[in-house]
Order: sequence, then C-alpha cells, then structure tokens
Amino acid sequence: KALFVERFCRRFSSEAYHHPKHPDWLKLQAPRTTSVEKMESILQNFNVETVCKSAHCPNIGECFANGTATFMILGTRCTRNCRFCAVENGQPVPPDPEEPLRLAEAVKRLNLKYVVVTSVTRDDLDDGGASQFVDTIQAVRTICPGTKLEILTPDFKGSSMPLQMVCDARPDMFNHNIETVPRLYSRVRPQAIFDRSLRVLSFAAEQGLKVKSGMMLGLGESEIEVEETLASLLKTGCRYLTLGQYLAPSKMHEPVARYVQPHEFQKWADKAKTMGFKEVASGPLIRSSYKAEQMVA
Repeated sequence: KALFVERFCRRFSSEAYHHPKHPDWLKLQAPRTTSVEKMESILQNFNVETVCKSAHCPNIGECFANGTATFMILGTRCTRNCRFCAVENGQPVPPDPEEPLRLAEAVKRLNLKYVVVTSVTRDDLDDGGASQFVDTIQAVRTICPGTKLEILTPDFKGSSMPLQMVCDARPDMFNHNIETVPRLYSRVRPQAIFDRSLRVLSFAAEQGLKVKSGMMLGLGESEIEVEETLASLLKTGCRYLTLGQYLAPSKMHEPVARYVQPHEFQKWADKAKTMGFKEVASGPLIRSSYKAEQMVA
C-alpha cells in the first residue's frame, strides 16, 4: 500500500507526496568539516575516487574523519542502472593504466593497514575490469606489503575467466553483494541475476578465499525471504555478512518500503550467527565496507 501511494503521488505530481523522514536512529551528527576537507584533499591529490562519495554513503563523515575510505576504480560511471544505487549511469571512460599505482600511493600516504577496493560495473570491457582489480592488488602489495586487501566486485556477467584472474591475485577477502532477496531483483537490480551472484560467491569460496556478502533491508522483503536468502548465501561458502538499512539516494530511486528498527537488525545478526555465519555486522547504518577490518581481525 505504501509503495502504491508513493508511486501514484510521484507519477501525478501530487502535493500529498512527501519523502519520508528518517527515524531518529538514522540521524547522524554533522561531520567535522576540517577532517573531511583534509581527506578529500589527499584523495584529490592522488586523483582517486571513493564509493563513499559516489554512492552517498551516510558514514562518509565518520570514515573520512578517521582517515579511511573505500576506493572505487574504473571510473565513476556504471554500465548498469540499479534502482537503489546513487552511482552515475552512463558511458564510462577507458580504464586508466596509472590508476592502480596512484591508489597504492594514496594507501601509503594514509597509512592504511586494511583497504577495501570496489568498482563500478563495466559490462563494456571484455574482462569486466578484472585486470584492473589484479593490477591494483599487485600495486598495493608492492608499495604497502603489510596492508590487507578486500575487494568488492561486480558479477563479471558470471564469466569464469575474470573471476579466476581476481581469485588468483589472492585478496584477503572476496566480497560480492547479493543486495536483496530474489523476488525484488527485477525491480531493484534488473540487469543482475540472483543465481548468478550466488555462483560468483561459490566460485571464490571454491578457490579457498574468505567470502563476504551484504544485503539491504527495508525494500519490501519478508522475514521468510531474508532467511531463505541467508541460507542460499551459506550454501555458496560465504561466511561473512553485512546487513544494513536501504536508504533511497533520491526521490527518483526505489523508495524505502520500511525502516527496520535497530533491535530487528540485532535479531538478524543473532539469527545469522546461529545459521552458520562466522562474522556478522548488522545495523541501520552498516554498509558492506564499514569498519571492514574489524570483521577479519
């Protein structure tokens, strides 16, 4: 009912439509401007991008203030147009061969001991951008040999060749987000396939890597669907899990169906642990790379 009313009002420009206000537990203090500006200056000097900024992450103030960020390679334009994501869709630029080295230098400058690297989806590339992930991993390990690496990859269209390339680079954590329950895929991420993402996770687990995935809650999923999706993740070999509240980046994106209360996230964390996940980060503001180093400590 809520989704119908929201879409009806949006379609016919009704004044009755008001974007729902976030509940109190999703309200954050304004970040320290000087800390954020300092971090942005460093990233700009090395000409590297972050998903923190491109995806409008609510934790950007905290992470930037702490001198951490999740790097995004292969540009800022995605070849897919998921209804939940703030990253710009459009014609991407060719991969920058100097990007891996610049990113590694930024990691050294920030003195990071754990790094998360993700990317836009590059369906326009033969290898989906896998070679850029590999080059980035190698560059970071060369310049910062003590730094651990987590990669958050697209699905590479399910192709085994790019997946094998990335797995052979032996990241310390392989992350690929399932995002939501299978019923909602056609609406929320129409260019993705639920079973294909499961196969990506299975492939990485079969290579002996630690495997992680994440889900958003509040898109209209049922409890049974969440539990069934978690069971499907476990069957792939995934043992690390993040659960967070979906927040619509704008009124043009998929609307929030429900704000999940903090105690429900705790319930899901307990449930996931009982089911067999080794580590679970679950909360309204949890994102797939938020304090990622604590999950593998």
